[in-house]
Amino acid sequence: MSTARKRPRTYDPAKIRTAVLAQFGHVRESVGALSADRLAGPTRLGDWTVRELAAHIAMTVESVSRALDQDEPARSELGPHDLLFASASFADAIAGGVREFADRTADLDALLADTEQRLTERLATAPGTRLLATRAGAMTLTDYLVTRTVELVVHSDDLNAAVPGLDVPYDRQALAACTRLLADALAVKAPGGSTEVRVPPYAVVQCVEGPRHTRGTPPNVVETDPLTWVRLATGREEWREAVREAHVRASGERADLGGLLPLMR
Repeated sequence: MSTARKRPRTYDPAKIRTAVLAQFGHVRESVGALSADRLAGPTRLGDWTVRELAAHIAMTVESVSRALDQDEPARSELGPHDLLFASASFADAIAGGVREFADRTADLDALLADTEQRLTERLATAPGTRLLATRAGAMTLTDYLVTRTVELVVHSDDLNAAVPGLDVPYDRQALAACTRLLADALAVKAPGGSTEVRVPPYAVVQCVEGPRHTRGTPPNVVETDPLTWVRLATGREEWREAVREAHVRASGERADLGGLLPLMR
């Protein structure tokens, strides 16, 4: 039987808070073990160094605390996938700010520790329904935290790719939320019921216009693992290469998602 989603997905506020703190904790501990030489090394993100990437991760998490310190907006305007789609419009501004921020940050370990402490304190009392002002518009704290799982998981993967042997762990709940949000974003971008995208054990969505199946195995199926899906959705891996390397199994004439990916960068 089809498991297409017809309603916006909801997330458990307590689990999302725990996931964000856990994944950021993994980043802090892993980055804290790196030498100055390794922090100065390159990443796959243009000309960012590992140190600048770590500073960016701190900025994305600190944005939660900063938003909680501001006045609450009057009404919610965005869901989590809306912020994902809007991210490209302010990517250049973020990139420029990261370098300046990293240059004036003398002690990276202290930055990461202070960021973690502030977030822990603020999340202890703020309800998930509390509205936050973001660059793109107002949204609930829980929804914004879901978007932080995407930032944290994607950039943990960037760190692992940049530093051989680093192996930043992936918190299971953070990876699950990231995977589900990116899968739901695909369904929003390409609505329909002709293709089923499976990312076990976390997500199943239907997308792409065409004949809708109602029972049995759908004629168009895409299946992959969570990290491959995250890399495809954020431009870290190309669709054709993923299929060629058998990181993705795609069957059916409407199972080619190459024209729909990436969803964000």
